[in-house]
Amino acid sequence: MRRSREQQPEGQLSESRSRELGLDDLEKKEINARGRAKAVVIHEVIRLEGENELRRPIFALAWSGLAAGLSMGFSMVGEGLIYSKLPNEPWRPLLSSLGYPIGFLIVVLGRQQLFTENTLTVILPLLQRRNARTFWRVLRLWAIVLATNLTGTLIFALVVGHTEIFRPEVRQAFTELGMLEMEGGFWTILSRGIFAGWLIALVAWLMPGADTSRLSIIIILTYLVGLAGLSHIVAGSANALYLVTTQAKSWGDYFGGFMIPTLLGNTIGGVSLVAVLNYGQVAPQVNRNH
Repeated sequence: MRRSREQQPEGQLSESRSRELGLDDLEKKEINARGRAKAVVIHEVIRLEGENELRRPIFALAWSGLAAGLSMGFSMVGEGLIYSKLPNEPWRPLLSSLGYPIGFLIVVLGRQQLFTENTLTVILPLLQRRNARTFWRVLRLWAIVLATNLTGTLIFALVVGHTEIFRPEVRQAFTELGMLEMEGGFWTILSRGIFAGWLIALVAWLMPGADTSRLSIIIILTYLVGLAGLSHIVAGSANALYLVTTQAKSWGDYFGGFMIPTLLGNTIGGVSLVAVLNYGQVAPQVNRNH
């Protein structure tokens, strides 16, 4: 009995417990597969995805990033449309924030490149293979995706701000939401950005193990970002750049008051609070296998 206990892998279903429950070998393997190995499986799925992204051609990354930036404009549209139909009451954000996940649903389910997802996805290969070549590839991907994401939001803001696609009351809602987005000092927006980066990177971490609940995860976590007024570099830029293109705010206000603190916050939140922490829980097993 002592030898049997020593040979039983930690976190695995024992033979005695298996017999007690009347499980066959296949059922036992399924329980073990769904147990302790789960974090490692998730890590490897995301790491392999990151490896593939790091090898993608520049033009493929750029087009995907541009598509994501344009798509994220629909978070502003969804939130603004609901906001414009509601009275100015304290509960207004509870309903208007339901429009915020729309852009994220399009981007995530459409497999488009979003900067904040890549604070996790491509960092895992870097943590596994810490060399200058991988570091350079991560920086290259970040630069391309961020630039094209923001270009997409700028194009979207220009079109929405200088056409009559939406009624005046909806455009007024876009302005008010943009003002709320840029409200606060540098450190306040930086802090909001950390939490937003944390939550959006968690979406990427949770997706491989989500199975049929992927839609719910995206909606719940991004709704929380919108409801809490957290700062997301791409979704928030659609609102902020709307103000710039309609001359309600200046470019200096955008770069110094929103973009820089939000970008720093999102990167800190995604890299340190999701990528590094979740890598840490599987690092002993991953490093041993390599």
